[in-house]
Amino acid sequence: MFEKIPIAGISNLEWLKLRKYGIGGSDAGAVCGLNPYSSPMKIFRDKTTDTVEEKNNEAVRIGKDLEQYVAVRFMEATGLKTRRSNYMYRSKEYPYMIADIDRLVVGEDAGLECKTTSAYNAGKWADGNIPLHYVIQCYHYMAVTGRRSWYIAAVILGCGFVYSKLVWDDDLIEKLIKTEGDFWNNHVKANTIPEPDGSKTCDAVLEQYFHTAKKESIIELAGFDEKLARREEILVSISGLQSEQRQIEQEIKLYMQDNETAASKNYRVSWSNVDTTRLDTKRIKQEQPEIYKNYAKVTSSRRFQVKAA
Repeated sequence: MFEKIPIAGISNLEWLKLRKYGIGGSDAGAVCGLNPYSSPMKIFRDKTTDTVEEKNNEAVRIGKDLEQYVAVRFMEATGLKTRRSNYMYRSKEYPYMIADIDRLVVGEDAGLECKTTSAYNAGKWADGNIPLHYVIQCYHYMAVTGRRSWYIAAVILGCGFVYSKLVWDDDLIEKLIKTEGDFWNNHVKANTIPEPDGSKTCDAVLEQYFHTAKKESIIELAGFDEKLARREEILVSISGLQSEQRQIEQEIKLYMQDNETAASKNYRVSWSNVDTTRLDTKRIKQEQPEIYKNYAKVTSSRRFQVKAA
């Protein structure tokens, strides 16, 4: 079944470190390619580096602070009772799968996932719908704990409260276990980078793994001519769009002249003064070379360039 790892009283940093040793519920949707806010590349980077990123934005704070409120609303709406678990669960059969659950439902073979979202996302929860990455999260918890159902409850700030119940699905859970296992074994354990996805995270991973180029080394570039030709087409399109963007901005600036703000029924445009202070490094280097030498920092990175053969 599973092993229970006590997490009551541990710091957020310690909790984040524990999560590096497996795929958690909030990771599962990303691994499956269904999370619009994350990706397999982000999960790979998180699980294969020693760096621990503590997210402390307003959305995270609201979700954490209102978790108990969501649980109370769920109990009021259903008449069910819930309790905290105070454990992280790890599957014994699939040890790469871990679960840190919000609540267990008392007297029922079920758990509860608590969500908080903005009114902007209300449509994603309308008519009993649940965002797909949250569905995957709940089935991941079922797979780890063996519980036969999972409730998900959400407070839509300023709009209302919704909840749904998901029940065990053999086929879905089997596919989920396989997908997570393939990712963990073929990428995380094997330390093999997933397919590039165009994200900045992918840039960071590639820079981390291949930071230094072998001087004077050259290999045959096979199978990329069509993609490089497409890259050229994209660059031309981007250049044209950026030129059009600048022209629109220039026309508005000419219209505004020395006014700071212009407003219409649909838009509000500001063209304000911003003061910045920068060190004149060229002057420091000329007039105070020793000071410049003591504080200068050399950074190394790789530059990607494409030229016609």
